[in-house]
Amino acid sequence: MEIKNLLKLIFDLTHEKRYPDIHLNTWSFPIIRNNNWELERLENIEIVKKEFVNENWETIKETEKIEFNKLTKEEISQAIKIIAWTEWYEKFTKNFELDTSYKHENKDNYRVNCYIDTAWYSIALRIIPTKIPTIEDLWLGESIKELCQKEKWLILVTWPTWSWKSTNLAAMIDYINKNYKKHIITIEDPVEFVFESEKSLINQREIWNHTFSFNDAIRASLREDPDIIMVWEMRDLETIKAAITLAETWHLVLSTLHTNDSVQSVDRIIDSFPASQQDQIRMQFAMSLIWIISQRLLPRSNWNWRIPAREILISNDAVRNLIITWKTHQLYSVIEVSSKSWMILMDKYLTLLYQKWVIDKETLFSCARDREWIEMLINE
Repeated sequence: MEIKNLLKLIFDLTHEKRYPDIHLNTWSFPIIRNNNWELERLENIEIVKKEFVNENWETIKETEKIEFNKLTKEEISQAIKIIAWTEWYEKFTKNFELDTSYKHENKDNYRVNCYIDTAWYSIALRIIPTKIPTIEDLWLGESIKELCQKEKWLILVTWPTWSWKSTNLAAMIDYINKNYKKHIITIEDPVEFVFESEKSLINQREIWNHTFSFNDAIRASLREDPDIIMVWEMRDLETIKAAITLAETWHLVLSTLHTNDSVQSVDRIIDSFPASQQDQIRMQFAMSLIWIISQRLLPRSNWNWRIPAREILISNDAVRNLIITWKTHQLYSVIEVSSKSWMILMDKYLTLLYQKWVIDKETLFSCARDREWIEMLINE
């Protein structure tokens, strides 16, 4: 099978089954990540070629069995040229890594990473739905709508990869776009969700295509009259420093961070600065931060899909004081007693999902920070 047809077959399959990830590796069968979050080799599949209703009103499906082969060096190279274009292929062969995006026949967008390993070239693709989900679709709650109206502050969405961080930011941007007259600049690597300006004006900038770095784009944004700036990831000291400065200068800044909970996010940001600057940055960060949501995706017990579990920290006088005085370990207690202010600990959120039969007990305890506390909550 030609690589072009093979790619179409795999993309159509992931679109139909809503599989989140595709892996194409040299001397390996194509691999997908299924909805149970397990890797699955595509050695052979059965596809529906034709479907019709007979005279007895029975649905008849004509199927065809497709057998896959291990991908060769030439096929992987050709796949990169198809997905990332020839000019980006040449850049990839020089730099050994490539981040880009790909749109398949107006169905789905994909975030693409091409890399080199011991076998040769490899491609990892993550599906980005074309439809931007709403705040209601993601169960983000009414409180985030209030925060999206702010004229300044820093909003962070955290957790390691594939936890809908970018999806949450897209839902917020889409809500602002539909309801407020703002100028929104997004700085992404690569562009994932594509927005059309409605009430707001949206400019989307992609690293390497439209600017050389996050830092360059952030600095330039101050001269572009923005109200809201979405920074795809706070990935280094300079980006973190620039994002905090933007939030201080009357801009609403939305960004992501690779950390495992809200308190760890605060510590990570402060610890990224040299010791001589940490007193100053604690003050700046405390006065800039408004909201941290730490989110992970969990398998549902009653449906073949995943559901987000969240920890939410919203800044108030107590939170700001603990950040400034470097008593961040006490932030967990503030979150615990501030449920009326929309705050919630991850363990509490997990327990609520379990009590509603959304996740099972094994998932609950495998994700818990404090198992003894969760057992107490369940018993109560």
